[in-house]
This record gives sequence, structure tokens and C-alpha cells, in this order.
Amino acid sequence: MNFLPAWPLSANALFFFGFLLFCGSLGGYVAHRWPWLPSITGFMLVGFIAGPNVLHLVSHEGLAESRIVVDVALGLILYRLGLSLDIKLLLRDRSLIFISLAESALTFAVVLAGMRWMGVPNLPAAVIAAIAISSSPAVLIHVAHELGAKGPVTDRAKSLVALNNVLAFLAFAALLPLLYHRAEAPLVTILLGPLYQLLGSGLLGGLMGAALHVAARRTKAAQQYQLALVVGAVAITLGAALMLKLSPLFAPLVLGIVVRSIERKHLIANIEFGPAFELFFIALFVYAGANLHVSEMLAYAPAAAVFVVGRSLAKWLGVGGTSMLLGVPRRQSATTGLMLIPMAGLAIGLVNNMVALFPKEGAIVGSIVLAAVAVLETLGPPVTARALRSSGDELDPARGYEAPEYWPPAEDAEPPPFAAGSPAPLAPSPRD
Repeated sequence: MNFLPAWPLSANALFFFGFLLFCGSLGGYVAHRWPWLPSITGFMLVGFIAGPNVLHLVSHEGLAESRIVVDVALGLILYRLGLSLDIKLLLRDRSLIFISLAESALTFAVVLAGMRWMGVPNLPAAVIAAIAISSSPAVLIHVAHELGAKGPVTDRAKSLVALNNVLAFLAFAALLPLLYHRAEAPLVTILLGPLYQLLGSGLLGGLMGAALHVAARRTKAAQQYQLALVVGAVAITLGAALMLKLSPLFAPLVLGIVVRSIERKHLIANIEFGPAFELFFIALFVYAGANLHVSEMLAYAPAAAVFVVGRSLAKWLGVGGTSMLLGVPRRQSATTGLMLIPMAGLAIGLVNNMVALFPKEGAIVGSIVLAAVAVLETLGPPVTARALRSSGDELDPARGYEAPEYWPPAEDAEPPPFAAGSPAPLAPSPRD
């Protein structure tokens, strides 16, 4: 009997999880030596160098095996982003909904026109435009946490990112009947398939949110168990979504929104994950760096470049222009849209769904979107950090940040001209 392992060695998910954390931490440490460079860039650079593109220390098969770790990380990040979207506040401050709808519509139109200009067929171009609406919660949350950013612009950007992801999922679901029709699927699938994904994912997230709320209330005397309750609820939601063929991205987002919206006395909505939450960011971004598709980036570089430029301008001008029309100060309007430029998690998830369900159109969509994601995830963290530093929000000097030279304060000191009796859209939440 041979007691030695078979060669070549077959690594498992646990090894890759440790690899992602260990090497990613070193990359984050190196990036941290330059205050202007977010640690996310270091995480992704380590993943890129160690991945299949350069050193091949991590293979494509190994990345696929460690996918469950990334799903858990992304689920927790989406849950945390959902906590920033309070339905009650949205109903009181409808300007946020108006800004999000205007910016999302502009993004969809600009990217659709750009893809058609590059010769992409109508339906794949529309799917790409729908995915372009989404934004990356992980980049914004991580960079804001790294800088200790607190204030109305940071809060508003988080809410807009959450709304972006909800609208992107709705737009993608609206296009599914056309894709099923193109694939000559049965009529039942064309009509009920998208509804099952949308309503099923929303119902699952809503039920788990209610269950988590009830459990937190019943056990509020023992706060040491609340973090475990949250992580357990997110894991159950992810597992159930995968078992039921629902969206493992939309369901945890809804879970967070429901918890934030139904809590009166905040038991778990404001719970701090602590330094341990950094583990999931490191794993997620090292994985993203290792998973960059350089060949696809080169093959679809012109279309991806049009996507990146058009989407970035639409996000920035859409948020900035609409906000200024509503009376938001210029500095806040100009910086909020920049925080919506990064794109990753939900976009990658929607591309995976597209490739699995419709391989022909999915190949076009995946190549262009993944190439654009690679660029946006590389440029997005520095852009987000710069926008936060210029926003006027409070930053934490203890985290290596030096206070910026603010723009003329007199302009931002003036209250925006909102209608009497309506809440100021950029006022910080009373809970904060």
C-alpha cells in the first residue's frame, strides 16, 4: 500500500482558503504602505500573480473548488449592504429613488448604445446593459471601512449601490423571457422561469429576514450569539438558494433590506462584524485577481473599453446631474457618483447565470463584462478612495488618513433647497 500522496498533488478548498488569506494579507500589507493605494489593489495583484495568468500556483480547477468560500463572502457582503437600505427612509426621502432610477436608466441606455455601436447583437447588448447597472458593494464597504468614512455621502452611496443591484437584477429578470424565447424554451419556462427566480429569491430573503428578526428579539439578552445568528441566517439563505435554483446574490441582499426595514429597536442591523470580517474581503478579492481573464480582456478590449468609459460617465453624470437638480451641494453630487463605478460581485454572478442558461449569448456577454470587470475592479478602489477623501465626510485620522484640503466650505454649508417639511436627502440617519 502506497502511503505517499498521488502526484501531482490535488489541493482542496481548505488549502486554497488558507492560500487566499495568507498571500492576500501580505499583498494588503504591501499596499498599505502607500496611503493613497487601497489594500484591495494589493489583494487583487497577489491573486493575479499567483493565479493561472502568471505563476499558475492556483489553477482554474482550484479556483472552482474554492468558489463556496467566495459565495459565503459575497453573501455576507450583500447582506451587509442590504442593511444600508431602509425602506421606511426611502419612502420618506424619495429623492434617492429618483436619483437611482435616473442614473440606472442613463447607464442602461448609454451602454446599450455603445454595445450596438460596437456591433454586438441586440439581445446580448441589452443583457450587458442590464448588468452594467450593478455596482460593487464590496469595494465601497471595504474602502469606506479602511478610511473610517462616516457621513451623508457615504451613507447615500451605500444606498445607491444597493438600489443599483436591485434594479440590475430586475432588468436582467425582465430580459429572461426574450432569452428563453430565443432558445426555443417551452412557454411555461418563458413565462414562469423569470418569475420563479425573482419572486422566489425575494421571498426566501424576506422569510429568512423575518426569522432572523424574531430569533434576535427572543435571544436579545444573550448578545454573544447574535453574530452567529446573522452568519447562520446568511449561510442558510445561500444554501437554500442554491438548492432551489434561486439567486444566491439577490436573496442575501433582500435579507439585509428586510432586517433593516422591520427592526424598530436595532438589535442586529447595527451589529459589528469586527476585524474577522476582513477575512472575507481578502478571500474575495484575491479570488477576483486570480480569476482575471487576460485573453478575453485582449480579445474584447475595444468593446470593453466602450463599456467602461460609457458606464463610468453615465454613473458619474447620472448621479451628479440628478443630485444637483435636487439641490444637493456640488461636491457631494460630484463625488457620490464616482463611488458607484466599481463593478464585480453581482455582475459576475449574473454572467455565470447567463453562461449556464444560454451558452451562445452568454459567451459574448461574459467576455465583454468580465473584461470590463477586470478594469473596473482595478481602477475602482483608488477612484472610490479618492471620492471619499474629497466628499467632505468624516474620516478616521487613526487609519493613516490625512484630512483633505476641503473645497470652499461656504458652498456646502448652505442647506439644499428642499420643499418645506421634507427631510434633507443627505442628512445622516438618526441611527448613525
